Amino acid sequence: MLVQNRTSFHPTTFLLLGIPGLEAAHVWISIPFCLVYLLALMGNCVLVFIIKMDPGLHEPMYLFLCMLSLNDLMLSTSALPKILSLFWFNDREISFKACLTQIFFIHSLSTMESGFLLAMAFDRYVAICNPLRHSTILTHGVIMALSLAIVLRGIILLTPHPFLLMRLPYCKTNIITHTYCEFMALIKLACANTRIHRLYGLILAFLSGGLDFILIICSYVLILHAVFQLPSKEARLKTLSTCGSHAWVILVFYIPAFFSFITHRFGQNIAPHIHIFTANIYLLIPPMMNPIIYGVKTKNIRDRFLKVFKNTYV
Repeated sequence: MLVQNRTSFHPTTFLLLGIPGLEAAHVWISIPFCLVYLLALMGNCVLVFIIKMDPGLHEPMYLFLCMLSLNDLMLSTSALPKILSLFWFNDREISFKACLTQIFFIHSLSTMESGFLLAMAFDRYVAICNPLRHSTILTHGVIMALSLAIVLRGIILLTPHPFLLMRLPYCKTNIITHTYCEFMALIKLACANTRIHRLYGLILAFLSGGLDFILIICSYVLILHAVFQLPSKEARLKTLSTCGSHAWVILVFYIPAFFSFITHRFGQNIAPHIHIFTANIYLLIPPMMNPIIYGVKTKNIRDRFLKVFKNTYV
């Protein structure tokens, strides 16, 4: 009897609706989604390969970038194959456990992404504000310790997510108005008091993305203060140029992340398809843009890529 009651409140499968109001255009929407996903896979794989194979790039900034690329590969792959299957084959079903697993991976990897961006900001701060001690502060041991802490933070903070969702009863509907499983999307399907779950989500968002963003802003305030102490305009511009790629990557990640977060919790009057498009941009665009931004704006990576390309095809 207990099992029967339990399964009645936990549907064996959920149905992903996709993008509400645009179901007829799913096949066409899948074309840019697929292209962006392929670019993300190729760009990040090439970036990881170049950094791994070139000892000259085994510096803190590039090692953190390598870990960011690996994280991007896992983040985009945790959602895009299922999204494309939904668009192409109308494969809407996802099991309850698979849905919880997807939620854990998407949110934990997003938290890790934010952590790696913070670590890269710390590297830029040390390189500019304390350049003589940069190599002694950010040793390979420290880099590995920071990376492990970022991964463990993502796992520890997000592990309660699936267990909290597992304890909720779902007796409204089993249709998720989204292209993938997401924490707040499931919270809205629960027929119980979810105030604690929503509060936990807010606290978690602050302890990960919010706090990371504040610390990144603080690091850039200190960087700008140090830069404007330099004697010449040329020196200031040259120093600031070393932060250009990281600043663009921060904007590409945090702008859609914050917009998606705000619309999910406070944007009741925003059309659902706008929110869902934003949520998908948050998963698609940063993994695609990160290798492009660093490839175009970072001379060392650009030169290594051209060298590999020439040796392969010329």
